[in-house]
Amino acid sequence: MKRAENAGPKRGLTRLRVVRSVRDRRKGFLIAGAAIVPCALGRGGIVVAKREGDGGTPRAGMPLRRVFYRADRLPRPRCLLPVRRIDPRDAWCDDMADPRYNRLIRRPPGEAEERLARADHLYDVIVELGWNDAPVRRGHGSAIFWHLARPGFTPTAGCVAVTRQVFARLLPRLSRDCVLMVR
Repeated sequence: MKRAENAGPKRGLTRLRVVRSVRDRRKGFLIAGAAIVPCALGRGGIVVAKREGDGGTPRAGMPLRRVFYRADRLPRPRCLLPVRRIDPRDAWCDDMADPRYNRLIRRPPGEAEERLARADHLYDVIVELGWNDAPVRRGHGSAIFWHLARPGFTPTAGCVAVTRQVFARLLPRLSRDCVLMVR
């Protein structure tokens, strides 16, 4: 049976899976359909009871919320997810005493936040993951992103990181309701 003309395009990938390496708990593999690619995990490996500052990547299913990118370094990513340019004042609040904990904030540089406009290239493209955001619980971890990896896939502070080429291949294939499953 032929597809109806007005049925619209395919939905895209609705689930990505991350599994840890048996050789190094700080590294893993991201599985997207038939593709399996290396990724970096948090310095604490995959953790069940995530706490602020533990360096662990939470073992959870996390929806992909939106994509941030550095417009001064990259063209706008092609994807179905909401996309936002990174402004030099953008930061993610990781201060547990701040009522804006685990939220995007705009402010001049300071100590208690994760700056999105970094000098290195790790945050040239970021996917905000839905971790500890509905509702926010203080101390249960903030700023869990899917971002670009360092050379050699060295550990993150708790995020999942892949190469720029993987992002370029996967972002256009993701559905709006895609979930990243870390196991």
